[in-house]
Amino acid sequence: MSTDKSSKKIVGVIGAGSFGTAIAKLLAENVNVLLYSRKAELVTQVNEKHINLGIELPSNIYATNDIEELAAKCSLIFPIVPSVSFRSMMRNLAPFLRPSHILIHGTKGFDLTDVEKLSDKDTILTRANVHTISEVIRQESVVVRVGCLSGPNLSAEILEGQPTATVIGSKFNEVIKAGRRSLDSRRFHVFGTHEILGAELAGAFKNGIALGSGILGGLGLGKNIQAMLITRGLTEMVYLGKAMGSSSQAFVGTAGIGDLIATATSTKSRNYTFGTRLAKGETLEEINKTMPELAEGVRTIAIMQKLSKHYKLHSPITQMLYSVVFERFEIEKAIKYLMNYPYAIDVDFL
Repeated sequence: MSTDKSSKKIVGVIGAGSFGTAIAKLLAENVNVLLYSRKAELVTQVNEKHINLGIELPSNIYATNDIEELAAKCSLIFPIVPSVSFRSMMRNLAPFLRPSHILIHGTKGFDLTDVEKLSDKDTILTRANVHTISEVIRQESVVVRVGCLSGPNLSAEILEGQPTATVIGSKFNEVIKAGRRSLDSRRFHVFGTHEILGAELAGAFKNGIALGSGILGGLGLGKNIQAMLITRGLTEMVYLGKAMGSSSQAFVGTAGIGDLIATATSTKSRNYTFGTRLAKGETLEEINKTMPELAEGVRTIAIMQKLSKHYKLHSPITQMLYSVVFERFEIEKAIKYLMNYPYAIDVDFL
């Protein structure tokens, strides 16, 4: 490594999936990157061939399967792992973290505690069972300065070098500044918000709505009904977010509407793709077995449905998507129901 490269700051990324790899490539424009993966063969491939997932990586991205090494070398870390495994990852990382660390996660989902089977119809969820990812970081470690990356961030487009923006949500200005210094570039603009709860909720909820939009796409239906689903879905996202303590404003910016539009209209979105496959007759189990990465929206729609029930919210789109995904309710009947549902007011949450 050259003197210029060795003098750069080292920033850590935990998770070498498509989004973790995309963030690592963006970071590499400004800093050296240490990419953590549990897989020894992936580490070897990155370090010797500078390739991951068939993607050529800059020479200043290095890989390790030693999480203690990553914590020792990096004061700024971007954990980007699926929500179902985030808490266990944090428990492995926590012994090596100090209060001086900054963590900005890129996981758009929730952690659940005291829940045996999410897909069970009788399972009850309350806010006490559902944790945002920033809450998990604070619960499991001494780190206080926490942030989240919210979209629109389609991994495939970032890896293609297409321009986009992101939102870093944090209560701390220094977290937003640290993320901006490391990520901002000519093709990637970083906004900041102190409304971290809203950014996390919007980033998670939109995956469920994107799944529904994919179902419409899979049926070959047009943009009119897709637009209705997205806008009415946004309304349900807002009301559920407000019930959980967020403001409605958090959902109408880049992290809300922006991320929702990108994820709910792109064939490069895992959640949209899941929906299209479901519409074409594949089962939940069949799709999960063959998708290379988890579609977070599947788990999220179940969480949204059960929380909406807990808060006594009228959420017809959420309920119908839950029925289609988990109860094999006929998709055509679900669409007919939604078209005839008596929506009286268009926008009443602002």
